[in-house]
Amino acid sequence: MSTRDLVLSALFAAIIVALGILPPITLGFIPVPITAQSLGVMMAGVVLGARRGTVAVLIVLVLVAIGLPVLSGGRGGLAAFAAPTTGFLIGWVFAAFTTGYLSERLVKHGQAAGMQLTGFFFSAMMGGIVVLYAFGIVYLAFAAQIGLTAAFTGSMAFIPGDVIKAFVAALVGRAVMAGYPLLPVKS
Repeated sequence: MSTRDLVLSALFAAIIVALGILPPITLGFIPVPITAQSLGVMMAGVVLGARRGTVAVLIVLVLVAIGLPVLSGGRGGLAAFAAPTTGFLIGWVFAAFTTGYLSERLVKHGQAAGMQLTGFFFSAMMGGIVVLYAFGIVYLAFAAQIGLTAAFTGSMAFIPGDVIKAFVAALVGRAVMAGYPLLPVKS
């Protein structure tokens, strides 16, 4: 991994952390708050690709593990990995990878803007919602001992917001591709 790749990954790790400054919104009927940090995970995958996007998320998780309060609500430390939401944190890694992997394959320079936007949106939906929820819901059901059906049903309240986040990530990916064509180049 080149210095440029590390710098870009660190930049997106900082973006994910900065999105954690926005206060979480709790729904009360499920222990997982609504946060903006999953938007950062989607954007990292869309803009940086699979490898660099995954590294960005891993940087954030290392910062959490060493105790820095970088998660939404000022959380950090190893206790964050023992909460019912741990599956979503672990899912971030796979969500960023999947989003980036699909983006790298579906979106190319020279495509029409609408096709690029659609490719980025599909990638963010698959990685940032389908993959992330797969990890998060399974772990939540296990950790909170509420069963898969209850965890799945409770998590559906987050889908509308996450679809909006996926669309924002797609817009960011398209804007970066149009405005900074050398940034997405995977080295």
